[in-house]
Amino acid sequence: MSFVLGVVFGIAFGLAIIVAFVKSENARSKQRTDLASGIAAFARMTVEDSRKIFTPEQYPSWVVFSNQQKLAWLNSHLEKIWPYVDEAASELVKSSVEPILEQYRPVILASLKFSKFTLGTVAPQFTGISIIEDGSEGITMELEMQWDGNPSIILDIMTYLGVALPVQVKNIGFTGIFRLIFRPLVDEFPCFGAVCYSLRQKKKLDFTLKVIGGDMTAIPGLSDAIEGTIRDAVEDSITWPVRKVIPILPGDYSDLELKPTGVLEVKLVQAKELTNKDLIGKSDPFAVLYVRPLRDRMKKSKIINNDLNPIWNEHFEFVVEDPLTQHLVVKIYDDEGLQSAELIGCAHICLNELEPGKVKDIWLKLVKDLEIQRDQKNRGQVHLELLYCPNGMNNGLSNPFSQNESMTSLERVLKNSAEGKEASPNGSEINNRREVIVRGVLSVTVVSADDLPPADIGGKADPYVVLIMKKAQIKNKTRVVNESLNPVWNQTFDFVVEDGLHDMLMLEVWDHDTFGKDFMGKCILTLTRVLMEGEYKDTYELAEAKSGKLNLHLKWNPQPIYRDYQ
Repeated sequence: MSFVLGVVFGIAFGLAIIVAFVKSENARSKQRTDLASGIAAFARMTVEDSRKIFTPEQYPSWVVFSNQQKLAWLNSHLEKIWPYVDEAASELVKSSVEPILEQYRPVILASLKFSKFTLGTVAPQFTGISIIEDGSEGITMELEMQWDGNPSIILDIMTYLGVALPVQVKNIGFTGIFRLIFRPLVDEFPCFGAVCYSLRQKKKLDFTLKVIGGDMTAIPGLSDAIEGTIRDAVEDSITWPVRKVIPILPGDYSDLELKPTGVLEVKLVQAKELTNKDLIGKSDPFAVLYVRPLRDRMKKSKIINNDLNPIWNEHFEFVVEDPLTQHLVVKIYDDEGLQSAELIGCAHICLNELEPGKVKDIWLKLVKDLEIQRDQKNRGQVHLELLYCPNGMNNGLSNPFSQNESMTSLERVLKNSAEGKEASPNGSEINNRREVIVRGVLSVTVVSADDLPPADIGGKADPYVVLIMKKAQIKNKTRVVNESLNPVWNQTFDFVVEDGLHDMLMLEVWDHDTFGKDFMGKCILTLTRVLMEGEYKDTYELAEAKSGKLNLHLKWNPQPIYRDYQ
């Protein structure tokens, strides 16, 4: 009997396994069919279809949808006419670039001129074209170009030591985007009055320098000096916003030429959590800032030794030619003494993000390369205060830098001088220059703190606040509030500030102990906002702390000083 039951049970169990296996295979087959159908549907999907399904945030960073069209027809024709273009353009480029090379000529050189300049036999390749809709009365197009040429370029270099060096520029590799602007549009053939051309974006510019019959290292620093001169010449002669205007029809096209449109005021406040580049000790950071990467327009901060959280509080001024496309670039370096400085990180901000006449207080995350945005390493942050003021302020705002404005706020005192006149004893006028010193009384009310980190064994703290004017080194402190993580002080302190533009307020929170004290966090404030607004209340998070906020009330009572001098 048990044998029969075993056989029946075995057959039933085997059939159940076979049925389950068949169902599983059928399900897997259906899944494969559905997956194949989905893949086939994706293969038929156009770019427009994908944009309807996915949001921009769902695409990986390496996916780029280009609006450019291919230009195989243009490249084939350009190859045919390139020998004639080479002959016509070589002399034009030579005559245009030589004066700029002379302008940026290194001081160690007596002269710097071309003895030979031809563009070679290899024509550039245009890899795409796009039309820019910028709302202007004209047509703007951009051409992406790649050129690995074989030009014959020889520079005749004469040093003050009497040494003549013919230097060959070879192995040129260039990739960039040229912008063409056809404006204004007119009712006369060819329907536009002038053409502007400019190098909109320089993606790559590589070349090598070789002394004909000599060694480039014979004169230390010569190679770097010449290379820097060439790059500055390219930047200053054709790189956007610089543009060349070619009149097609008679007329006045001065409005198309490069002109300053405003001034960018930058206060480099501080940086924090910088990457340490030194094996022994800490980095010695300094900052380089620029809107256009020309050596005479780049600004450098002072070096802060052995500090990964440097405080600069330095002010710089930049000329702006095109706020819609230009950027402010900040690069933080570690000073290495006699060796080349090592890059810690860099950041940039588009000037079109700034509201004219309004100060923008911002922290920027540092990255390794501005062109590659996949850097996830924490390299630190840099703190800036930015103020863009267009020339004339025709948009209803008064120009804060105008010398006709009274000096009543930071926007009117960032320019540290104004012109004045006084009468001489004989009745004639004497032109004096008036230096404005932003002096006044800063009233700081430490109202309270919230969510301070516990510092004692019992999970409480006995906090108090130390207030420090950094430049004047004036200190005050609040009373101690015992056993509280949300203390209330409501204490007011007055500081006589001799230089409001360059001083800073530092607030440090400490835990009071019988035999010492424990650091709980700090805040660093510039006086920018209180100088502009006169009075405000705000809450600030504590730095170098797990948690905690300070509630402050600041008030400024100005007492400006004017010093007249001839």
